[in-house]
Amino acid sequence: MLDPSLAAQLRAIVGDAHFRDDQEALIAHSYDGTPMLQALPDAVIYPANTEQVSAIMKALSAYKVPLVSRGSGSNLCGGTVPIQGGVVMVMHRMNRILELDLENLTATVQPGIITADFIQHIESLGLFYPPDPSSMRISTIGGNIAECSGGLRGLKYGTTKDYVIGLEAVLASGEIIRTGGKLMKDVAGYDLTKLLVGSEGTLAIITEATLKLIPPPKSKMTMLAMYRDLYGAARTVSAIIESKIIPATLEFMDNPTIRVVDDFAKLGLPLDMEAILLIEQDGCPETVTRDIEQIRQICMREQADSIQVAATREEAERLLTARRSAFTALARLRPTTILEDATVPRSKIADMVRRINDISAKYNVTIATFGHAGDGNLHPTATTDARDAEEIHRVEQAFEEIFAAALELGGTITGEHGVGMVKAPFLEWKIGASGVSLMKGIKQVFDPDNLLNPGKVFAKESRKRVVIHHD
Repeated sequence: MLDPSLAAQLRAIVGDAHFRDDQEALIAHSYDGTPMLQALPDAVIYPANTEQVSAIMKALSAYKVPLVSRGSGSNLCGGTVPIQGGVVMVMHRMNRILELDLENLTATVQPGIITADFIQHIESLGLFYPPDPSSMRISTIGGNIAECSGGLRGLKYGTTKDYVIGLEAVLASGEIIRTGGKLMKDVAGYDLTKLLVGSEGTLAIITEATLKLIPPPKSKMTMLAMYRDLYGAARTVSAIIESKIIPATLEFMDNPTIRVVDDFAKLGLPLDMEAILLIEQDGCPETVTRDIEQIRQICMREQADSIQVAATREEAERLLTARRSAFTALARLRPTTILEDATVPRSKIADMVRRINDISAKYNVTIATFGHAGDGNLHPTATTDARDAEEIHRVEQAFEEIFAAALELGGTITGEHGVGMVKAPFLEWKIGASGVSLMKGIKQVFDPDNLLNPGKVFAKESRKRVVIHHD
């Protein structure tokens, strides 16, 4: 419970309607998209502008009360669970496009705008903002920036960090800082913009972002390649990249994912296929036609069972929407769905898929795999039941080995979901003790009292590295 004097100050800043400490509000903001994690905050606050955010942080800093900034709560690493109580700051009132600069091709936005709404508006003006996380109909631009979200188009166009060129942010002290700007070149000092992107709300609260826009592609073609051999599909991914073609989208679904997605989206997919690749290319019409034909030949060479090119844009969008719904479809199978992400070099996709399947069998757990195969980012997803402690333990053991396998193949423990609470014990596996120490030093400079999203990224104790013995 907050000190009554602090609560009164916070109410005065935002107004009674935008400060809540009733049980309904506290429970609603005690969890995010991560299963089996929950902690009640002491209050929830909804600022309307940067000045209010600054005033809130000055008040919280004086009382040494922690704060978790939050968008829609679609986070999958426990990043917005208020595990040390304090105040949850919800950014949805700050949801405007502040400026569209057509001369510089930039948009300046507040963090609470829903990603899909922003993309739809930008596209209606004949422009293009490529980052497209699967959660984009729910997630906010601020949340995307906090996690450096990727998406289906990441292979060709990059991720959120490649489009954030300027930020306004509030520090734990309440001080307002501005980084970057409408510039394509800027090497004046350390790149604080890139440092804040992906910092998971642990260094500052993003209150405004300047985003780079680009001209849209002139044409698109979408195709499905279906395989009875899982590894033929994985080899196709490597072969496409090796042939120096970079598709706009190169997505992978294994058989368990195909079955639930088809049941969910009613696409009439063949359920006896071991894997499907969803491939989209965009650009000039001549280039797109040439690339799709070359990709088709590669798929045939790798023994694709059938290849279909979407006849209309509506059909293509239906296929892309089905892929985006993979998590939702899998979540219908059992009470608990644990969606993870691990990334390996693209050339190691086949090896990683094989490892995931072997590990799943070893621990007798159900894991479906889908993801952004073109950039090596796979989403092994366990369907389980949180009420079965013994099964959950086996799922946790399986994911530990999956993370270890990704690192062994030259990959990382997370490609886009972030570290948060879930991956914090494994961070040292990736960056080493010296890397963790350096990051803690950065955190200390930005947030000396550890008020911003405490308990995230840095674990109290690192997990002992799993050693995998191969037969």
